[in-house]
Amino acid sequence: MTKRAPRSAASEFWWGTATSAYQIEGATSVNGRGPSTWDTFCAEPGRIADGSTGEVSCDHYRRYAEDVALMGELGVNAYRFSIAWPRVLPTGVGPVNDAGLDFYDRLVDALLAAGVTPVPTLFHWDTPQPLEDAGGWLGRDIAHRFADYVDVVAARLADRVHDWITINEPRELTMLGYALGVHAPGRTAMFDALPAAHHLLLGHGLAADALHAAGVATVGVAASHAPVWPASDEPADTDAAALFDLLDNWLFADALVRGSYPEDLLPLLPPGATDDLPSIGGRLDWYGVNYYNPIRVGAAVAGADQVDGITLPEGLPFSADITGVPMTDFGWPVVPEGLTQMLRLLVERYGDDLPPLVITENGCSYADGPGPDGRVHDVRRIDYLRDHLGALDAAVSAGVDVRGYFCWSLLDNFEWAEGYRQRFGLVHVDFATGTRTPKDSFGWYAEHIRAARG
Repeated sequence: MTKRAPRSAASEFWWGTATSAYQIEGATSVNGRGPSTWDTFCAEPGRIADGSTGEVSCDHYRRYAEDVALMGELGVNAYRFSIAWPRVLPTGVGPVNDAGLDFYDRLVDALLAAGVTPVPTLFHWDTPQPLEDAGGWLGRDIAHRFADYVDVVAARLADRVHDWITINEPRELTMLGYALGVHAPGRTAMFDALPAAHHLLLGHGLAADALHAAGVATVGVAASHAPVWPASDEPADTDAAALFDLLDNWLFADALVRGSYPEDLLPLLPPGATDDLPSIGGRLDWYGVNYYNPIRVGAAVAGADQVDGITLPEGLPFSADITGVPMTDFGWPVVPEGLTQMLRLLVERYGDDLPPLVITENGCSYADGPGPDGRVHDVRRIDYLRDHLGALDAAVSAGVDVRGYFCWSLLDNFEWAEGYRQRFGLVHVDFATGTRTPKDSFGWYAEHIRAARG
């Protein structure tokens, strides 16, 4: 593994917010954009809880200037968004759709004019459908096609965009999209989905090399992490929790940071996977952590269990739940101290090998809408943010090197298999009209940023 010399994640702490292309852009068949796996998935009856799609969503493709103006009001100095692969390369490979790149040109220029650092994610789950038809992330070729796409985007934007994220949450795409089938592309390969994990990681490594070759300043990744708590001290529960922890946290992080895989998982990965590790590890200038909640795991029990609202099929070697704590409207546990614990676990596991950390996602779903006064009084979100930012402060005080925090999300948006039933935004969106209404949490976060930045 070739290690890169440590680099700063940012010249100043990133106070930001975040979105993704399929969740906010809309315009899914406009100006040459090709179909993605999420377009296909949404068209299948019963896949999305409210029967909706991302066809219009927040209409950000047309209203991006309004949304950048909201970021100016919020006072963020960084914005994490994603670039839609099928908007740039409609079939996943050439020819290039210049109209798609033009949109991101305009967005980047608007952000820079507003004093906001663009931090684009190159892949946030919207695989071009023709590449999925050819095998998707279960096949090795797509990692190289991803690197080709990154070359195209960097050639257009790297003169102005200096900080990049390669891939968002490879764990979720592997587990939810390929293993359990509750997200696009809807496959149910169970443990046979783990080749997708390896190919996503290989895609990250090849993309990071392409970005560094283009002369960009920093490259990060956005990986989800959750402390795993055994349901009891019984060996069956601790063993189940240890396996879940390897799959949930360390399969991806070990490869990204150490350039190795947990030995117990090697039989589940494709033959020759270890030969690719020199192309995966050691390419990060900073490590992004998406944190929402811890998970309590025990041995398999009869009946269905849920993780973050996702029903797990029977036959898995563990059960998972967490009770006795407040819940968001999504049914996700609210455990701020889990953020402190997770950051410290990363430091303990990797020591000096760990790059600087950035919280690339943290947020909550509450369904509060405009009241009689026209305002959205989302007190629970304010409490959530205050407590989680306090937990972040506790980690920093304990010596964890954190360089940024991105609140998920700027806007209420299309929340994947939930459709429009879950609202994570600092800004309320009326999906019938597109009207944006900043919530009370928007004002609270703006004040927090102002105080933090002096």
